[in-house]
Amino acid sequence: MVALGCLHNADFVYLCQITEASRGNLSVQIRMLQEAGYLDVNKTGFGRFSHTVYTITDRGRKALKDYEEGLRKLFAQEIPAQDENNQRIANIN
Repeated sequence: MVALGCLHNADFVYLCQITEASRGNLSVQIRMLQEAGYLDVNKTGFGRFSHTVYTITDRGRKALKDYEEGLRKLFAQEIPAQDENNQRIANIN
């Protein structure tokens, strides 16, 4: 999602390369994102000579932005550090 959020579109081979995911793993993740309405898929060609290109949808962009904002809020929080006995020892910014 991050890669597609930065690009206009990307094909399957490129996404495999930059994510270092296996073809099977990436296929499963893409299918889940497509079912959630986060990706559009455009296939051309047929069989061994097909070419699949993915584009993030407006819904996907919103979900990615919401996720990023959630991470920013989480990292901005003061989280009390604890020792091995779960005793609070300090605040970490």
